[in-house]
Amino acid sequence: MENQINYYKISRKEWSGFYKDQVAPLTEAELEKIKSLNDRISLADVSDIYLPLVHLLHLFFKTHQQQQDDQAKFLGIRPHKVPFILGIAGSVAVGKSTTARLLKVLLSAHFPAKKVDLITTDGFLYPNATLKKKRLMKRKGFPESYDMERLINFINDVKNNLPAKAPVYSHKIYDIVPGEYETIASPDILIVEGINVLQLPSKQQIYVSDFFDFSIYVDAKEEHIKRWYLERFGMLLDTAFKDPTNYYYPYALGDCAKAFAMAEAVWDEIDHPNLHDYILPTKKRADLIIVKGKDHLIDELLLRKY
Repeated sequence: MENQINYYKISRKEWSGFYKDQVAPLTEAELEKIKSLNDRISLADVSDIYLPLVHLLHLFFKTHQQQQDDQAKFLGIRPHKVPFILGIAGSVAVGKSTTARLLKVLLSAHFPAKKVDLITTDGFLYPNATLKKKRLMKRKGFPESYDMERLINFINDVKNNLPAKAPVYSHKIYDIVPGEYETIASPDILIVEGINVLQLPSKQQIYVSDFFDFSIYVDAKEEHIKRWYLERFGMLLDTAFKDPTNYYYPYALGDCAKAFAMAEAVWDEIDHPNLHDYILPTKKRADLIIVKGKDHLIDELLLRKY
């Protein structure tokens, strides 16, 4: 373990030794269903990386519960449930969705009596019609393309144990699904995943991360992330030609070279500047940084000092 200014730098081997008292509660087939389209993850990753992480989150969860009880005792009121909120951030195509879904499964197994929910901030993007009206389609994914006030109000309701409705986003149609919502009601743990969850919007006095009890940033070199992004784009094209309603259908039927040239342009004009200007600067705001190398292999972790 190496010391940095604000973080402990921990190798995969050392991290894997922190907690070995539990067998991975899922099979290879179940893990395959959890992972994102072109992500790579194994049961060894679950044992070496994610089970120790769940044990760490257990410690933070117990501390969170004790703090709520102590505060209630101080105020002379009856203790009440305040959900533990876990934020997961990182670039597009880095694998944060896999991390979020896997942690939901593992935390549910670890806390069988607790309710664990997951939402992504994609649902809080403005609908495409609104983005077009605001002339923001080419800024989709940038901070101004999200209804941050709505997202903050949603998480505030969850934190206050009120039913909260999250809009549903479809990657198939590349837009918000009109009239569809996911209701989050009284979770013990809520996982919030998105590229923007650690960002500091300029107009709000309260930020999404103010509600987090623990936060994770999934990190990798841009050269790897871009390659994963293009790999995923190719896999989407391989299936989109079967469905005329799919956003990628016209690209799947057209010239392959032109389609990939378009994807490269999207990376260069949207994802690259968004990563460097708004996503990457939030990395050091996370409690834990998961560092991926080539082929999504997790090389090391950085844990914030307290």
